[in-house]
Formats: sequence, structure tokens, C-alpha cells
Amino acid sequence: MRNEDVFDAVAEALKRGEPAALITIIRAQGSTPQRVGAKMLVFPDGRTVGTIGGGCYENEAFWKARTAIETRQPVIEKYELSDDIAEDSGLICGGQMEVYIEPLEPAPELFLIGAGHVSYHLARAAHEVGFKLHIIDDREKFANADRFPQAQEIVVDSIPEWLTKTKLPAHAFAVILTRGHRHDLDALRALAPKPIRYLGLIGSKAKVARLTNLLESEGLPEDQLHRVHSPVGLDLGAVTPQEIAVSILAEMIAVRYGKIGRSSDMSRQHQARSLSWSPDESQATVDG
Repeated sequence: MRNEDVFDAVAEALKRGEPAALITIIRAQGSTPQRVGAKMLVFPDGRTVGTIGGGCYENEAFWKARTAIETRQPVIEKYELSDDIAEDSGLICGGQMEVYIEPLEPAPELFLIGAGHVSYHLARAAHEVGFKLHIIDDREKFANADRFPQAQEIVVDSIPEWLTKTKLPAHAFAVILTRGHRHDLDALRALAPKPIRYLGLIGSKAKVARLTNLLESEGLPEDQLHRVHSPVGLDLGAVTPQEIAVSILAEMIAVRYGKIGRSSDMSRQHQARSLSWSPDESQATVDG
């Protein structure tokens, strides 16, 4: 299969919003079944397009690609085709090969639950950094194309009913920004069980604790509630809707690139932090 066919499959996957991993041979020495540049695309469900030569080493790379899709981390793998892998596959080539496994993610889908002031500013900023926008509210006065011209989808419907019946993609981001605690509770009840990439809830710590306690009393599992980013956003001291939108977007970007994980399992070395440094810190690093 030609690399052009693999590239076409990549483009179609990203257009559909489907993640995948691209395997590329980046070094080949000696006798190998494929040349440098050969590619294979791997999907989460096991489908493949293209080949890097077949055999056990391709199968090994296939499983590494499946892992890369989950971890969202690229990796380089080396194979000695004269070792047990080659012997088991019947490919006694006597060569060496390296492959680069690159996870591919579509543009993230952002579902804004509530179309008020913070959503308005968050939508504008998020669109500029590549999020695909979906606006959900039960008020057409707020959820309309005049206020959200960048949106791919605008839904005017009962929020809990729409969320309950709608399947969100696994790479989706969702932020609950409704006009009241009851609507927030309904949205959180519907969204917390969904296996999406990011879920944020606006509000004070007292409000978050109250809603969490209510849902726990209803039997919602703790692990589903503990993954919610609430109060949503990075602690920037934000006050205005514009500033709050910036803090939320900053947190979503940090999650997207692995700087922040679940609120319950973040480690300090992966937390978003200031990039500022001092000459003293630089010298300490050199001396260490």
C-alpha cells in the first residue's frame, strides 16, 4: 500500500474526530522487509492501514501504537531483525530497524453547558486555539449564532435531557457553566459518568462540596466525581468573566498536553506552573 493511502486515512480519521497512531520506519540498516519512510496507521479498535513489513515486529509495534493512543505519548522502538523476533516470524533478515510511533489526536470538541457570560468569552478564546465548539442551553436568547458564530453546533433544549441521550466523544472537553445550582446539579449528574477527557464545573468550593455530597448520596461513584475539575480553572485570581474564561482555558490546555491530570492524582512535577526562573536557580541546576 502506498504512503499516500495512509495519509488519506490519517486525514479522514482526523476529519471524523477519531484518534489513531502513525508508525513510521525512521532507520533501517542491513536487510529489512521495508524501507525508511514506510508507514502504518493504527486505530484504537485494531484496524490498520498500510504496513511496515509484517511479522512479529510489526505486531509488537501495533500494540505499542495502541498504547500510545491511550497515553498520548510518542515513542521510538528499536528492532533487531536477527533476534528472536525475526526467527519467530520467519523474517531472518539480519537487519536493524527503528520506528517512530506518533499518536494523532483530532481537534478537541468543547461542550459548553450554559451560554452565559463566561461561556461567551470562553468560546471565543477556545476557538482561537483550536477547540471545536458545541453550545448547549435551554434559552435561545443566549444560545444562538449571533452570540456564538464560531460554534459547530448550538443546541437549544433541556440540558439534562440532551446530555442524557447524547454520546460525547472520548476526547471531548465539557464545562458546566449554567445559570443556577439546580441546572449545574442536573448537568453534573448526566456528565460525571461519561468517559470524556475533561469535565469542569464552575462555582465556589462550598457549592462544589454541596453538589458532590448530593450526588454521592444518590449513589454516584466517588471516582466519577473526583475526576471533575472543580472549582474549574487555574488559580489566577480571576474575577471578571473574561478572566475566568482565561483561567478555564489555561487549565484545559494544561490537561490537553499532560501538564495536569485528574484533580485527585496530580503530581507536582506534572502540574502547570510559572515558567519564570532566576539566575540563582539556573546556577543551582548547573552545579547539581
